[in-house]
Amino acid sequence: MRISQVDIIPIRPRFARRYEGHEIRMRSIDQRTVFRVACDDGVVGYGDYRCAPPPQSVADAMLGRSPFAFLRDESLPLGLGAACYDAAGKHLGIPAWQLMGSRQRQRVPVCAWTRPGPPAVMAAEIERAAAEGYLLFKVHTCQHHDLLEQHRAIDDAAPPDFRMHYDFNHNRTLAGVLPILEQLPMARVACVEDPVVLSDLEGWRRLRERLPVPVLMHVPPLNGIQEMLMGCADGYIIGEYCGGFGDALIRGHAYARAGLLNVVQLTGGMLTKAFALHFACTLPKGHTINLVDQYEDDVTRQVIPIDGGSSPVPEGPGLGIEVDEEALGELASRPAPRLPEHVGVLRLAGGRVLYTASIPDLGQVLGFEEGTLRGVDFSVWEDDGSEEFRRVRERVSQGGYWFAPAGPLV
Repeated sequence: MRISQVDIIPIRPRFARRYEGHEIRMRSIDQRTVFRVACDDGVVGYGDYRCAPPPQSVADAMLGRSPFAFLRDESLPLGLGAACYDAAGKHLGIPAWQLMGSRQRQRVPVCAWTRPGPPAVMAAEIERAAAEGYLLFKVHTCQHHDLLEQHRAIDDAAPPDFRMHYDFNHNRTLAGVLPILEQLPMARVACVEDPVVLSDLEGWRRLRERLPVPVLMHVPPLNGIQEMLMGCADGYIIGEYCGGFGDALIRGHAYARAGLLNVVQLTGGMLTKAFALHFACTLPKGHTINLVDQYEDDVTRQVIPIDGGSSPVPEGPGLGIEVDEEALGELASRPAPRLPEHVGVLRLAGGRVLYTASIPDLGQVLGFEEGTLRGVDFSVWEDDGSEEFRRVRERVSQGGYWFAPAGPLV
């Protein structure tokens, strides 16, 4: 069994219908790449990932070799590694998880996702996710929405057994994040990801001792094993921003042996979700995070169901999910969308209005640590053809931002 052809296929799936009018907020996640690995025995493996297409030289270097040679590769793009698992499993007639370890569970908890938004938008997202069968929801905190106001709206909208996975973006000092976490009601919080800058390992240890919920680290600066030995976190995000899937496999099983939590974050479509489920079922604890709930379109014929907050691991050979080549061709031919001209509008608690070129970096503009400003309200103003928009856009373009008085512009 040798690889005879590798296709790298960029696709542009549409956002879910609920995001109509929110394209600026959701930008960049609509770029995905499908990988097709064809072998000389007629087997074809597929993988998918939310990424730009890698150079063709990556694929060319695989020609004439067995897909089994790449199953523990630490440099191959994750979607391409998934395609090799799919091909190898199909060749042997076994599910991909058997090539990763022993199955510890038949179903794996799955986590919904979205970009941060105003409290009302977040409440609607929670209601949507709960209706789809999710019991976990991940969202990043940000500078331009008040986390505590968001959380109050979420708490009102969520069912009793629904929990939040908050990602704090590893950009705060311990002094900056502690007051926020002390005010955040923890009964609704499943875990806190990256609450402190990654270089402050002692801060991680101190915070872990104080919080009543698990602390997760995403991109360990010492590659994960040293942080595990130092007791920096209760669990680790594995899959993305690592040294390929081979690295994720090694670290995932090491954490599991140490009794720590594994959260498998692989972002893409239904193919990516299938790959994540195969991997996660070889680990005894933890949920998966994908982006399947973000897209209106996909390339697979099947949808992996969600029931009671978890999804079953596909049973067929390889990834156990079939690709629709017609749908793949249609998405591959779709041009990249053009985002409308826009400005960001941030209203501060004192009444001042800050106009920005796009979604603002308030750490740069105002100098405050993320999440330390209360009562902020952010919206995107798309070009409406008005003279007012033209003048604000021109003013912002001169310096990147502009403070204006509250109320209408004159």
